[in-house]
Amino acid sequence: MNILDTIVEHKRVEVLERKQKRPLSSLNSSSFYRRRTNVISLSQETGKPAIIAEFKRRSPSRGAIHMEADPVAVAGAYEAAGVSAMSILTDRNFFGGSLRDLKQVRESFPGLVLLRKDFIIDPYQLHEASAYGADMVLLIAAILEGHEVEELALEAASLGLSVLFEVHDAGDLEKHHPSIKYVGVNNRDLKTFKVDTVRSLELIGRMPGGVVPVSESGLSTPEEIGRLSEAGYQLFLMGEAFMREKDPGAACSLLMKKL
Repeated sequence: MNILDTIVEHKRVEVLERKQKRPLSSLNSSSFYRRRTNVISLSQETGKPAIIAEFKRRSPSRGAIHMEADPVAVAGAYEAAGVSAMSILTDRNFFGGSLRDLKQVRESFPGLVLLRKDFIIDPYQLHEASAYGADMVLLIAAILEGHEVEELALEAASLGLSVLFEVHDAGDLEKHHPSIKYVGVNNRDLKTFKVDTVRSLELIGRMPGGVVPVSESGLSTPEEIGRLSEAGYQLFLMGEAFMREKDPGAACSLLMKKL
């Protein structure tokens, strides 16, 4: 069993436990639930690459990255740097995150577009995302069947949530549902964790019509982003390049200025 399979198996148990602790009926008491979200279009009209900056404390591939990081402080610095959105890892066991991180950032920065990044396999997690203040959710093609992508995408839309659909190969693209606007190519193989931006270059020509292409993971330099931008990518999700620095916000600001 590879690490992705391990994470998904653990997630199935975790979701069942979360449903018991906080039934779906109680999530709608949140002031954020089904609120009007901030996402209109993350792609900029200026022609400059747009950044989704990520917050994560650790990962299975890198181990501890920045365990003491404060999500609110990092969010403030990201927003000041001019990012288009912030991605927040909410998986605790493998990435050191939590829904509390998402809620704290939403409460502190009501205008910042927030992506709940997790291994979503159940509609319940979409309702959680809405209740804790997310604007977007990640759906990973590698862990979902085509009919599950459709079910989750439509449920997300009913909650006012946008979807970032993550793919790794051409086969994953076949699972895309027309309601999904953002399609991301993860340059990191979730089974081996090897990173190669060639993956993004190979798939850009196979994107469904009308979507906003996003390149994810393994990005660290303006040169890499420039090359992918010329190929057609409009959005770039970056995490470790910022989070491994002592001051993630300063690292993000420096890259944004170079772009």
